[in-house]
Amino acid sequence: MRFILATLIVLMFVSCGNGPEPRKPVKVTSANFYKESAERSRKLLEFEEKLIQKIIALDTVNTYQHSTTGSWYSFIKKNEENTNTAQTDDIVTMTYNLVSFDNDTIYSMQDIGIITYKVDKQEMFQGLRDGIKLMKENETATFLFPSSLAYGYHGDNDRIGSNTPLKSTVAIINIEEPRDSIQ
Repeated sequence: MRFILATLIVLMFVSCGNGPEPRKPVKVTSANFYKESAERSRKLLEFEEKLIQKIIALDTVNTYQHSTTGSWYSFIKKNEENTNTAQTDDIVTMTYNLVSFDNDTIYSMQDIGIITYKVDKQEMFQGLRDGIKLMKENETATFLFPSSLAYGYHGDNDRIGSNTPLKSTVAIINIEEPRDSIQ
């Protein structure tokens, strides 16, 4: 009897030693997903760059320049006297519009109105943030933004859809440098 009882106790201790087995994950995210996503983004950018090149080729009036950030721009009104471009922390008074590459107005200058923007300190889509820093007071320029520099995959939850490249005419009315808090 003691032998059977001792055997049962030993079996109980041995059987409890393993503990619960963890569940296997249902789906494992692989590096392949990220590679495919990067490839889709690269193809989309190539397609949008071709559209931009077509727009530039058809616009024989303006000469476009390529910015270091990936957008294209052409000055409609240039300020040759002033040499100060907008810098981080400057207060810029401006107006702009947003147009599709098919020249359908998404937001007109009247829709947006005259806005005051603190450079790099307020929300603005990346292409326009970079474009403002290329401009001087009393200048007007047209920008062509691939969707990655516009509202990207998400859009603006209103009139701008997913992956929409944009054309924008921007007019800088005034640039005010920040005042030092310590004088």
